[in-house]
Amino acid sequence: MSQQAVITPIGLEKLKEEIEHLSTAKRREVAARIKEAREFGDISENAEYDDAKNEQALLEQRIVQLGERLRRATVVDEKGLGTDEVKFGSIVHVKDQKTGDSQKFQIVGSTEADPLEHKLSNESPIGKALIGRKRNDVVSVEVPRGPKKKLKITKIETA
Repeated sequence: MSQQAVITPIGLEKLKEEIEHLSTAKRREVAARIKEAREFGDISENAEYDDAKNEQALLEQRIVQLGERLRRATVVDEKGLGTDEVKFGSIVHVKDQKTGDSQKFQIVGSTEADPLEHKLSNESPIGKALIGRKRNDVVSVEVPRGPKKKLKITKIETA
């Protein structure tokens, strides 16, 4: 079930930094917690020890997941993509045709998507609708609740 995942150079750097942090500082922190919990005595009835061991298991699982994500990542450099068409890595300015609200999104891979930072997955409904479209195009997007949204592309930038 391993499939290629597209990622921006910034996303790749953040992924490497997180793996490094978890593999070094966080591992040492969890090891210290385990050592401290062992000093409390009998580990068979030691809740602190159990918590620390569970945290260690979750940490190792996260490191493996991130490593797998890194191995299957395909870096797409958004520099030089042009501003004539929405592509992976593009920053797209849209205006809601009903409300008049303007928003700005960057189209990124699913592993980097963060709606709070206005980073939309290329696999999301809005991301799919925008890719391949040009300035002044109006796209219609299905939303979970309510009528379709109509978004007009007002500007396309490179990251």
